[in-house]
Amino acid sequence: MARKPALMLQGTGSNVGKSILVAGLARALLRRGIKVAPFKPQNMSNNAGVAEGGEIGRAQMLQARAAGLTPDIHMNPVLLKPESDLGAQIIVQGKFVGTMRAKDYGKHKTTLMPKVLESFEHLEAHHDLILVEGAGSPAEINLRAGDIANMGFAEAADVPVVLIGDIDRGGVIASLVGTYAVLPAAEQTRIKGFLINKFRGDASLFSDGMKEIATRTQWLPLGILPYFQRAQLLPAEDILDLRTDRQHSDHFTIAVPKLPRIANFDDLDPLAAEPNVSVKIIEMGQPLPQTADLILLPGSKSTIADLAALRSEGWDLDIAAHLRHGKPVMGICGGYQMLGKHIADPHGVEGTIQSVDGLGYLDVETILEVSKTTRPTTGFHCQSGQTLKGYEIHLGQTTGPDRQRPFANIDDHTDGAQSADGLVTGTYLHGVFSSDTFRKHFLANLGVVASGDSYNHSIDQVLDDLAAHLEAHLDIEQMLKIAYARAA
Repeated sequence: MARKPALMLQGTGSNVGKSILVAGLARALLRRGIKVAPFKPQNMSNNAGVAEGGEIGRAQMLQARAAGLTPDIHMNPVLLKPESDLGAQIIVQGKFVGTMRAKDYGKHKTTLMPKVLESFEHLEAHHDLILVEGAGSPAEINLRAGDIANMGFAEAADVPVVLIGDIDRGGVIASLVGTYAVLPAAEQTRIKGFLINKFRGDASLFSDGMKEIATRTQWLPLGILPYFQRAQLLPAEDILDLRTDRQHSDHFTIAVPKLPRIANFDDLDPLAAEPNVSVKIIEMGQPLPQTADLILLPGSKSTIADLAALRSEGWDLDIAAHLRHGKPVMGICGGYQMLGKHIADPHGVEGTIQSVDGLGYLDVETILEVSKTTRPTTGFHCQSGQTLKGYEIHLGQTTGPDRQRPFANIDDHTDGAQSADGLVTGTYLHGVFSSDTFRKHFLANLGVVASGDSYNHSIDQVLDDLAAHLEAHLDIEQMLKIAYARAA
């Protein structure tokens, strides 16, 4: 098969903007008529989505959207989902293959390169250009042996690299030049250019800095990208990126306990985007606020361990007080399981604890299973009849009397449960708040006036604006030359 143009974006560290820049470039190239696909060899995130055939990182879901594509498991062939006690779940080409500790995975990852290259070649066969996202930093040379995430992949697939430096955190010259200094000569030359991200103020003031970096590395300067504030409106892969800063006394407040293994918290994004809603992430060590109007228990990668953490924080007492005041509680996926009477883990899926009592607010019980339910879902909300579109990712089946008051009808089965007094609701469905009509009904039922805006349309608008932002400040023509040189 003929090689296709490709470009890999690596960073001087985590959270320098790699995911957002790949999304923005994908949308910019789509607008130029290029059939582009995103690719991340290895991702580590508990915020996953359902693609065709299984799970991939949520960032690749957004990047696929930016590229105008249906998400595909080959866009993120290796996904690590951290758990407590047992290490991380390993997802390969969308499928759960087991759980490993970090030390064991370090030895195992060398066996995954064939699958990574297989997925990359699958995308090459169906698209004009591949945008590859690295993970962490290539400067982590202690992790270089068997690497599949950064230079290990770039070398194996012979893909040129552009390095991203984040000036917002300071020390950007040292981070870029320092990365150059620790890399072997072959990897230094594989990096063809660099760019500066998250610049605030007059970019001309950093012109000498750009020259200094270019002189010391011999890499092409590809631009200084001003800070793009509206990136906060895009679905967050890291819980720290979730926009929760609008704390006004007249807003409806949703309190979300930040559990140690919180997962699929993109459920919160459409709610946080509502102008009359404040989503407040509660850190460990802080009580759930008495002023909260709704407590939402999010998904969890390790339900039993997170339930123990919830109790150790005293959040179970805060939830009890909240309910005594007649205010609602909702649980999604792992949060739903916690709200039941009992959770059993007979196969040791999450660890050595085989059973634990739940919070007991829903008359249901959950048995964790080895096989994982992973599927897109379409149905309707039982109470309102509103259409729902979302996805399921969970280990376990939940049964009990309160399932007779389900949250939703999905295909040939029902989902979720509600308490007899209607205050406590649980569901396995992720992503339902992206459905505009349902979100409007849900908030109206709580006395909140929704904006009426289309959440999905707003995401596409931000992606368009991000693409225009990149076009205005980066040398995309030079980046394309670098990408196309691979296929020459």
